[in-house]
Amino acid sequence: MHVRLTKDFSFEAAQTLPNVPPEHKCGKMHGHSFKIEISVEGEVDPGSGWLYDHSRISRAMDPLLELLDHSYLNDIPGLDNPTIENMCRWLWEQIEHQLPGLSEIVIHETPTARCSYKGK
Repeated sequence: MHVRLTKDFSFEAAQTLPNVPPEHKCGKMHGHSFKIEISVEGEVDPGSGWLYDHSRISRAMDPLLELLDHSYLNDIPGLDNPTIENMCRWLWEQIEHQLPGLSEIVIHETPTARCSYKGK
């Protein structure tokens, strides 16, 4: 049986988008309550009934959440322009080797704005 497993995470952080036009409000320091969805896909193990334990996704994300939560994102190496598009790619690069079957990362910047990334 082929399944897709998704686990949600959240963190609070500040950012500045340095490449927007000078009059754009996101050029000023501001913050968001980010929500992240990490999805993996693969075949369910018939013995356990799992693709794999949800805690495996948490173990991959925990150090990153510690780094991101209540931080200024621009100070994190690789996030000098922390758009949600760039954040998706950055997160993928950080966790792909720990999560076989990683299929999608979705980052919600606000309740109505999000970006999804599938690794290419």
